[in-house]
Amino acid sequence: MSVVQLNIVNFRNLTNTSINFHPNLNIILGENGSGKSSILEAIFFLAHGKSFRTTKVENIVCHEQQKLIVNIKDQAENSLGISRDLLTNTLVLKLNKHRIVKLSDLAKNIAVQIVTPESFKLFFGGPKERRRFIDLGLFHVKHDFSNKWSHFNKIHKQRNACLRNKVSQQELAYWTNEFCNYSELIANDRECYVNQLKLELTKWLTILLPQLTEKIEIHYSKGWSSKKKLFDVLIENNERERLKGYCSAGAHKFDVKFTLHKQPLELVISRGQQKLFLLALTFAQAKLIEKVKQVKPILLIDDIGAELDVNSRSALAKALELLSCQSIVSAINKVDLAPLIAQSELGNKDNYKMFHVKHGEISIE
Repeated sequence: MSVVQLNIVNFRNLTNTSINFHPNLNIILGENGSGKSSILEAIFFLAHGKSFRTTKVENIVCHEQQKLIVNIKDQAENSLGISRDLLTNTLVLKLNKHRIVKLSDLAKNIAVQIVTPESFKLFFGGPKERRRFIDLGLFHVKHDFSNKWSHFNKIHKQRNACLRNKVSQQELAYWTNEFCNYSELIANDRECYVNQLKLELTKWLTILLPQLTEKIEIHYSKGWSSKKKLFDVLIENNERERLKGYCSAGAHKFDVKFTLHKQPLELVISRGQQKLFLLALTFAQAKLIEKVKQVKPILLIDDIGAELDVNSRSALAKALELLSCQSIVSAINKVDLAPLIAQSELGNKDNYKMFHVKHGEISIE
């Protein structure tokens, strides 16, 4: 899909904003604090029900306002909307003007992939960040994964409660079996997805990091030793788990790591190369989503020129052209965008739109 029109009310410093986007490339220029990143954040908020910059919703509502609204219309004339009221603490979701209950039902209609300065958490934020990235892709690619994960979380909480409350071995055994069954189901889905991601990633690394393509490795850990059955691991840890009051192994411990010469990738490559890897990984996931949903994801890149030299920006411009989906990127100055604009103009000078943001006010360049 692509966003034809974005309407924003009281989102950070964007008090009442409407933007008509290009179906291919959209460039948003502006100084730090101008509101350019807030446009990307608003689209992300609609797709995920949360910000990529803060966990506190009160931080994204305009000063002295109580309610924010984000609405988009796509090329098929579908309307998706989300509003959050701080006074009543209510979240309202709408699809084609009809109220819906689940955020997942809204998210099924829009797939957003994003690369921001916060994306480096994939390296430094621990397993939780990497699980979030993989599971986001799985949500769109494997249609029943969301239900499996939701059910697993309920079982996980129940088993932890059993461990804390020192229930009978019989009751604990029941929840342990359920816990193991769903852990295996989720692990199988994740392993299959990671293998698909590896293959797709190679294509984008060839463009963005050709000198390292064959050297980067991805290691998958399902959350317990691959040499043992999860049930056996939990039995071995039974006494320790009862003392601690929580599960020591299972699908919630899943992780995926990236290495170069057997060293963590982030320790042996530059910041610019890290960003190129994150971009390649995001492009790979976007393509996997497109293959399954037959709908192109929307790509958001915040501060596109940061950490990248001229050659890297040229490689990125080529990759974006090949990705062939709606892209919305932000930048501080036009110099960072030169390769991107040149690549777009090869096909058609009207192949992109450029906007300028100043103090929350948006104009077309």
